[in-house]
Amino acid sequence: MRRDALPPVLVLTDRLAARRAGRSLTEVVEALRGSPALLVYREKDLEPDARRELGSEVMGCAGELGVVVASDLHLALELGALGVHLSATDPRPSSRGLIVGRSCHDRGELAAARCDYATLSPVHPTSSKPGYGPTLGIDGLTAVMAGFPGRGRLPVFALGGIAAGDAGPCVGAGAFGVAVMGSAMTAPEPRALVEQLAAEVLAARTSEEVPG
Repeated sequence: MRRDALPPVLVLTDRLAARRAGRSLTEVVEALRGSPALLVYREKDLEPDARRELGSEVMGCAGELGVVVASDLHLALELGALGVHLSATDPRPSSRGLIVGRSCHDRGELAAARCDYATLSPVHPTSSKPGYGPTLGIDGLTAVMAGFPGRGRLPVFALGGIAAGDAGPCVGAGAFGVAVMGSAMTAPEPRALVEQLAAEVLAARTSEEVPG
């Protein structure tokens, strides 16, 4: 997938976080319709049939929102998703025409990714995965991206504890965009959060292009 065709924000699903906020996952997805985001359907803890059923519901209410499926190529194909989001070590699928993303955690994984986009995490502590780390921080993100030979070719989305106000520093550190999970699932207005983050990403890109 061309770099310029990717939206500035990835949203990873977490139905349990959505439930704690008093809503269903499909309600969150419906609220995100029309936002500048790509949705990563996770829910990997569900039994296959239950995951397939919920995935079908998500696809049915996503509208024009693009969807990729985490870790299951066959389910992605069955649901008619745009692609699949894999771990750093999963083999690249042979199916052509699919978007392939990967979850990466260091420069070595990014360099070996062979995909259309990657997430790099965790940037900050995250309520979705308490204790997960160590965190990179903005300095660590900057260091990873500065030494990554694929920078400028592989779109990298900063993931982990991302909230409003964080996107600009992440782009300044070398990220293409940002990825969110818990904050989008629990935000009073998920689309407004995504649109704010997208605006921060685009503003940061513009400021980098303007000679200082």
